[in-house]
Amino acid sequence: MLSDCFYSFYDLRKEFHTCYPSSAAVKDQTIKTMAEYLGLGTDEAEEDFGVWQVKTMVAIIFSMLSEDHVFTEPETVKCKYETGPCSKSETVDSETVIRARGLPWQSSDQDIARFFKGLNIAKGGVALCLNSQGRRNGEALVRFVNSEQRDLALERHKHHMGSRYIEVYKATGEEFLKIAGGTSNEVAQFLSKENQVIIRMRGLPFTATQEDVLGFLGQECPVTGGKEGLLFVKYPDGRPTGDAFVLFSCEEYAQNALKKHKEILGKRYIELFRSTAAEVQQVLNRYMSTPLIPTLPTPIIPVIPPPYTIATGSIRDCVRLRGLPYTAGIDDILDFMGDATGDIKPHGVHMVLNQQGRPSGDAFIQMKSADKAFMVAQKCHKKMMKDRYVEVFQCSGEEMNFVLMGGTLNRSGLSPPPCKLPCLSPPAYAAFQTAAVIPAEAAALYQPQALLPTTRTPQASAAAPPTVTYYPAQAAQLYMNYTAYYPSPPVSPTTVGYIAAPPGAVAAAATATHTPILPQPGALVRMQGLPYNTGMKEILSFFQGYQLQADSILMLYNFSGQPSGEALVTFPSLDLAKKAVAERNGQLLGSHCVQLYLV
Repeated sequence: MLSDCFYSFYDLRKEFHTCYPSSAAVKDQTIKTMAEYLGLGTDEAEEDFGVWQVKTMVAIIFSMLSEDHVFTEPETVKCKYETGPCSKSETVDSETVIRARGLPWQSSDQDIARFFKGLNIAKGGVALCLNSQGRRNGEALVRFVNSEQRDLALERHKHHMGSRYIEVYKATGEEFLKIAGGTSNEVAQFLSKENQVIIRMRGLPFTATQEDVLGFLGQECPVTGGKEGLLFVKYPDGRPTGDAFVLFSCEEYAQNALKKHKEILGKRYIELFRSTAAEVQQVLNRYMSTPLIPTLPTPIIPVIPPPYTIATGSIRDCVRLRGLPYTAGIDDILDFMGDATGDIKPHGVHMVLNQQGRPSGDAFIQMKSADKAFMVAQKCHKKMMKDRYVEVFQCSGEEMNFVLMGGTLNRSGLSPPPCKLPCLSPPAYAAFQTAAVIPAEAAALYQPQALLPTTRTPQASAAAPPTVTYYPAQAAQLYMNYTAYYPSPPVSPTTVGYIAAPPGAVAAAATATHTPILPQPGALVRMQGLPYNTGMKEILSFFQGYQLQADSILMLYNFSGQPSGEALVTFPSLDLAKKAVAERNGQLLGSHCVQLYLV
């Protein structure tokens, strides 16, 4: 611990320039140049480190005092980092922001402030970055009070925090606001209590109330303001996500709360972590901007307009990008494509994610014609993207669909997806299948070894009804140009949750010329309150005697790709659906009471 005098200082360069305005600019001042300006001699022969500098500074100060200069307002070093909210409407100077990379995942904002100790971080200026699953990714954006403090922070590049070295780079104010900025009045009110320790609770039962959380924390860790110190994270429709943030007035209470990590509330264990104001904003922004589909109100319309559908034919009007950097995004792909971006169909870029929801290094792009796809494959094959060469192959919509559904595609042909459940399928629509045409002028450039072989369409698939994806009419204006798919779980944590209608679903879909959507008989019943381990077998047993088939059941999933405890069931007729609701509503499945609603 240092005494108070170490937390205030005068910058001699600034004071000297104030006393002698005709001297060099502040940033160009050194002890030697200031001494030369005053005609003072310097003895640099002193062997002890820093002695001649201190003696010269003393002489400069005496000269300034003889000119009646007064040292009035010292600069201060903050001894404690202040937390606080940040609004998206604020203006953040890009010359004051850095990005720290390589942080331990358990680092808090106070840990980062200690790493930059001696420098003044702006109030609420530490923003921990989260990945697509809402977990910390080892990066943080830090905002300092001025550019001088930022430049000093950059000098701590590759200094250590514990056993890890931390990389420090320049960042922009726009990046900081994207992470830390918020617009919610509820969040602003929650974070308005200054100098509070924030704890994040994860895994709460969806039925948990404020009283339940306060009782779980107990009297040894009182929450600031009681119920006002709790903030539940919810989806846009008001459903709980299982996350909450809690305010504590001191470190002691927060430590007591953290001791309850993985203790049981109801039937679930609760995770507790240190958090920050920026993390509160990020989590709230992510959930509140996610257009999940809690119900299926009428009217129901296709997600992708019929003119821009994912075709299942053999026309080779698509290209596959293989070997993408895992950090590559849509903008990187568009830059990579260059002038050919104008030939991409709307809604035509599809990133392929693996089963953990991470980029697989593959992407598919739908071009406006087979000619365009062929020319792109020739032009961009083995072109560099971020120090990696990317392979580009021409392929068909059918081949693309197989991969998006979970199958594999290589030079040996297609391997079917491991599961053909409708909930694992990306949107697919009926389309006319015509043979691929390679232009005569391009025939000389044709290289069979660089292209994937065309495969025959299975006979059975021709008669199969198309899998249609639906979403509520009120969400029709969402900007959905680019969508990421991966086989399992069926919902990407970074994109809109899709619900594929089972074959018997009742839906009035918009139709377009040459793209008929066949009417489906039957009625939908929504199940809520299912145990999370419920499968189709359990639901079929629950509705035993109601003439259901396995393909008439569709399990629904939440934002993180986990079972939501809900399902859609298609009954052969409306009368049978009404009968099932009347007879089975409120019955137990396992230990859960299941609620049934006619959609």
